[in-house]
Amino acid sequence: MSNTPIHIRSGRKEDIPAVFALVQELALFEKAPHEVDNTVERMLEDGFSENPVFGFLVAELNGVVVGISLYYFRYSTWKGKRLYLEDIIITEEHRSKGIGKLLFKATMDTAKELNCNGMSWQVLDWNTPAIEFYKKFNANFDQGWINCSLSGEQLGVKV
Repeated sequence: MSNTPIHIRSGRKEDIPAVFALVQELALFEKAPHEVDNTVERMLEDGFSENPVFGFLVAELNGVVVGISLYYFRYSTWKGKRLYLEDIIITEEHRSKGIGKLLFKATMDTAKELNCNGMSWQVLDWNTPAIEFYKKFNANFDQGWINCSLSGEQLGVKV
């Protein structure tokens, strides 16, 4: 990485187009660009309405967003308030330069600052670099849990 420092900060409305571009880049990496039906407009509404449903941090290099950590809160009947890390995304050009580590640590700090008693996330079983990254933080990897979901269509929601 160059000598220019990475700046980590809370996300703002004007960051959403760059955030959405990173989401699209991640979808390409995961070979699923056809599955993205979110929009910049929806992210603006969901992230900056009276009751936002997510928060995010950005990593900037020379004033350009090169990475994000997007999170929201979940509630565990066993554990209480938890921060759920939806995604850490670093633009391909800036991967393997320590930016993910900075964002992950900043997300951990955010969880502490917001009185969460833990943090959780998912990682694809084939994403070996990400798994190895999380092992460096001594993360726990659950066994025996099966992810379940319903699409908007299955819920009867028009997307």
